[in-house]
Amino acid sequence: MIPVTDLLVFAFAALALVITPGPNMIYLISRSITQGKKAGVISLAGVICGFLFHIIMVAFGLTMVLFAVPYTFTALKIAGAIYLLYLAYNAIKPGSKNIFETKKDLKKDRPVRLFMMGFLTNVLNPKMAVFYLSLFPQFIKPEAGSITSQSFELGFTQMSISFTVNFLIVISAAKAANWFAQNPVWVKVQKWFMATVLATLAVKMFFTKSK
Repeated sequence: MIPVTDLLVFAFAALALVITPGPNMIYLISRSITQGKKAGVISLAGVICGFLFHIIMVAFGLTMVLFAVPYTFTALKIAGAIYLLYLAYNAIKPGSKNIFETKKDLKKDRPVRLFMMGFLTNVLNPKMAVFYLSLFPQFIKPEAGSITSQSFELGFTQMSISFTVNFLIVISAAKAANWFAQNPVWVKVQKWFMATVLATLAVKMFFTKSK
């Protein structure tokens, strides 16, 4: 089991990262605005199942790799820290997108297709796998028990937070988009907040030693 304090830190990081601009968020908001809340919720169900796919792959992958090559744990932490710094830079670099820049020319689709498109949008996004591989080793402690169990614990925590935030955004997408368009300063606040969290995690990863 992961200590409660570590799980809370991870949950806070997941909360900050869920508003990272990316294919999932842009797709969900676009669907909600152009096809309605029901379409957004169905698409969200597909996206969440996509998260589960990545979590299963990473959980068993980490278990096999870390048992086969112990020093890989340290290498993953270093690589993960570098990747988080890269994400922090992308969040605040000039010309970066905000989460409410959407595609408004999407055609209407049936529920099954909406679900599959949400699922594939997530599954085929390599950044999700890289994200899990970058962040999980920060909170997994091999001496604390099953690496697979700890991976699933982190994964389901991230999934729950992602679902909650994205669901709230889906049901209020149009209003939120209009509000952010009228208050651009909050878009900058969101970007800098996210970048600060990512950079802080990266620094923590650099100076945390594997036991």
